[in-house]
Amino acid sequence: MANPKVDRDAFQRRMRLIYNKWSSADSNDDLHGIESIVCAVGADEAIVYSKSMSLQIWLFGYDLGDTIMILTKTGIHFLASKKKIDFIKQVDTNKENNLGFPPIHTINRDKVDKDKKNMETLMTVLNESGGKVGYFKEKYTNEFYQSFKNMMDKQKFSQVEISQRIAKILSVKDETELSIIKKSCSATIELHKYLRSQILDIIDGDKKMKHIKLSQMVDEAVHNKKYVTSVDLNSVDVTFPTIIQSGGRYQLKFSMQSDKQFLHFGSIVCCLGVRYKNYCSSICRTYLVNPSPETSSNYEFLLEVINFLLEKLVDGAIIREIYTGVIQFIKRRKPNLESKLTKNLGFLTGIDFRESSMVINDKCSAVVKKGMVFNLAVGFTDLENKSAKDEESKKVAIFLGDIVVVNQSEPATCLTAGAKKKISSISVKIKEEDEESSESDEGEVEGILGRGMRRTILDSRTRTETTNEDKRLSHQKRLAQRLNDEAKERIKGMKTGNVQKKLRKAYVSYGTDSLFPNESETKHLQIFIDRKYDTIVLPILGLPTPYHISNVKNVSQSVEGHHTYLRINFYCPGASLGRVDGSIFHNPEATFIKELTYRASNLKSSIDSSIPSTNLSTAYRLVKEMQREFKAREQLQKEKEQTVKQEALKLSETRAAPRLKDLYIRPSVTSKRLSGTLEAHLNGFRYTSVRGDKVDILYSNIAHAFFQPCDNEVTIIVHFNLKDPIFFASKRHQDIQFYAEVGELTTDLGKNQHMHDRDDLRAEQAERELRHKLKSAFKNFCEKAEAQSKGEVTFESPFRKLGFHGAPHRSNVLLMPTSTCLVSLVEWPPFVVALEEVELVHFERVQFHLKNFDMVFVFKEYTRKVAYINSVPMNQLDHVKEWLNSCDIHYTEGIQSLHWQKIMKTIVDDPEGFMENGGWTFLEPESEEEGGGNDEDSEDDAYNPTDSEEVEESETGSEESEEDWSNEDDSASQEEGDSEEESGKDWDELEEEARNADKQRDLDEVAPPLPKKHHKSHKKSPEKRKREHSHSDKHHKKRKL
Repeated sequence: MANPKVDRDAFQRRMRLIYNKWSSADSNDDLHGIESIVCAVGADEAIVYSKSMSLQIWLFGYDLGDTIMILTKTGIHFLASKKKIDFIKQVDTNKENNLGFPPIHTINRDKVDKDKKNMETLMTVLNESGGKVGYFKEKYTNEFYQSFKNMMDKQKFSQVEISQRIAKILSVKDETELSIIKKSCSATIELHKYLRSQILDIIDGDKKMKHIKLSQMVDEAVHNKKYVTSVDLNSVDVTFPTIIQSGGRYQLKFSMQSDKQFLHFGSIVCCLGVRYKNYCSSICRTYLVNPSPETSSNYEFLLEVINFLLEKLVDGAIIREIYTGVIQFIKRRKPNLESKLTKNLGFLTGIDFRESSMVINDKCSAVVKKGMVFNLAVGFTDLENKSAKDEESKKVAIFLGDIVVVNQSEPATCLTAGAKKKISSISVKIKEEDEESSESDEGEVEGILGRGMRRTILDSRTRTETTNEDKRLSHQKRLAQRLNDEAKERIKGMKTGNVQKKLRKAYVSYGTDSLFPNESETKHLQIFIDRKYDTIVLPILGLPTPYHISNVKNVSQSVEGHHTYLRINFYCPGASLGRVDGSIFHNPEATFIKELTYRASNLKSSIDSSIPSTNLSTAYRLVKEMQREFKAREQLQKEKEQTVKQEALKLSETRAAPRLKDLYIRPSVTSKRLSGTLEAHLNGFRYTSVRGDKVDILYSNIAHAFFQPCDNEVTIIVHFNLKDPIFFASKRHQDIQFYAEVGELTTDLGKNQHMHDRDDLRAEQAERELRHKLKSAFKNFCEKAEAQSKGEVTFESPFRKLGFHGAPHRSNVLLMPTSTCLVSLVEWPPFVVALEEVELVHFERVQFHLKNFDMVFVFKEYTRKVAYINSVPMNQLDHVKEWLNSCDIHYTEGIQSLHWQKIMKTIVDDPEGFMENGGWTFLEPESEEEGGGNDEDSEDDAYNPTDSEEVEESETGSEESEEDWSNEDDSASQEEGDSEEESGKDWDELEEEARNADKQRDLDEVAPPLPKKHHKSHKKSPEKRKREHSHSDKHHKKRKL
């Protein structure tokens, strides 16, 4: 490295700390009685960590090989090469006073006599200091170091080993050190993501890979800018060779090395680390392939143990007591795992990867202090897997490790939380098929019994085999039972009964008489609109009477003949209040005016200066405007009151905060669409438009975060679904989206295009490059934001292959599942449903002759409005069922649409009664409420019209059913397209029927039809004719509308 520079302030601060601890050492301190400290560093590439080297790095930021430093009460002496002496002189403080440590003296090495005179000079310095000499016990074997060591041994100084005492001084990290360690952790997280992708690729492709090969690939990736992007690669190295273990052979130690065994798809233990600017960090994770329920339970318990350890690791705690507390926690929860626990729970880390004097075990009596950084490494080994199918899977180990920093009183902060460790992130499920065994069985049967007999047995097997549909139905039955059981437990705490009605807010127009307007209109008993106090002054019985605008229900104006009428309706007890806040008046026993009507002439007399009705028209317009403004203000105030107040955003002090530029926000901050920049700070995101508008989103308020790439789309999206809505642009918003446009949203069809046009080819190439650039930038931003939030925010990407079309709002869109949600983000408003909040899904209008069906999402919180997805293609039904079944979500189906508002209101009013009556079983296909009878009987009835009476009855039934369906359609507000789908006929067939009907009507007008010979007379009763007439009137009115 050319011309390295020393952080002079850090050197002075840290050297001053050493001398302060030295001068204030008491009799129990290792530094007590020591008059000089010797720090000699040799040159040996095999030695990576040593205490004397750590002291050098702590003071100077660099490793200075073949350098001797002697600290005395009167001076600091260095012996090194000329180049290193020039580097050390950057911190020469002889010209400065009151620094808290003595001046610096330097000696250049002399290779002629192999530094004999120089070392004698250093011996003289030690002899003049007298007393004990503090030193570091090292294992350097080069000639320079050994010469100095031999010379010290000849002097027979009283030497004291001070490695542990210096380690305590170095244990508490300052802000500069913590900043470097955080960057080191970021690099480790990035390297872990590379390892994770490689492991998943090996499992997905069923590849063979040796542990040592995979380890070497990870160690090489640390120097690849493609995988490690957050730090300077010139300052990066591996903390230790990456450790990969699987196949039942586990030793949960950092001293282990990866062997040459192939990676086994069972329990895969991975340990890796990055050393940035000589500060260490590491991560340990365990990947589980097809884990048994017991293994998954043990892994979840290990996460609880680590969380318990983080809570105990606070300032002032004693390490031995922390270890004892964890052991007691394990004994109390799962005593059988105590013997499987690792021998220690971690150790202090920093410049030295492992500080042996600060290991978390039952022997260490050191006190934890704020600013210490620990490498927590906890695991269970030799766990038995009773459901193992091979020898390698019988023994399982789980191991987790993270870098944490100690706080004052709060639990320790995990700096490597960006490396996911939830069971859903580390477990992999592989579907196994037993095709080979079935084929061998068929071969044996054919050889023994002959070909004809084999066919009979295969037919028998086909009848008894369980299909995917049978498996799905059996799984759904279990889910239905579990759903009802969970619902019963959940509704025990629900409050029943009517909701308490809110009291209407009382507005006062004028608090005192002096505020009453003294205008000409009030004096002449005309209608006066007081906008300042939102009041209408109306003349009543010769007196001007004020009414606040909140009491006005509606106002209307009409002209009849030569007069204009103004009608004003007021809210009063007993009247329909509509969607207003509160339905109870403060004094319901008072006398209320329900309606007032004023009349004025439209004719101007010679006495009048203007038309009398002008005042009514003006009053009508002003009242409408004032009503609109008042409701807008009230709605704005209501939304502000309902908005949860958030804590302030903590801005990142560094300029290297993750940032995305040239983004648009939805919903827009202003009426015009403006671009801006999205930044990830310490506790949240901030979007700043080019105009300066700011929108802050805290990590703690994000329920779900999504990243949708620009594959087959014209936009690339980062979307946040919030726990509590935030307020901006005069509204509350639950979903906020940031996007960038990739291609042209519109295409000019009138442009002459040619497949070999160079401009078009160049534009396509530029678009492909832009897509790749934006995709990389957005992906990098999401990864850095996850690391910045310390795992509090995790971005999910939709699975396009699992998507299906539907209309959650007005337009038909592609709905795509993520790992936790079902989303549609491209068109606004978005559709986001969290699967963990869904109670069940009901399919409506599931009939084979229809092209589409509807989906209804019922949530566990019964007071929440159900979510609809309309017009899902019928050929996607099995696909949607399979997806819901894989997510353990119960679904039901029916042939008609239900009135869910009434259903949910009934459930909320009496949830216990609802569960006593069977709960959600009324939605099941075999339920009588849904089907209305046996399907086979209905089919027989439909195809059995033998004589005229049965034909007449069937016609009557069909007419009545049509009446019911029309009422059902009117009440449910179905779209007009539903009738076309129910008919199952295209336009050509409908037109052909219309032409035939016209021809038949023309024939009827010429000659009435003759009665049929072989049927009874079709005379209809008066009641039936009345029904038909009413039915035809309804259809006539409907067509007219």
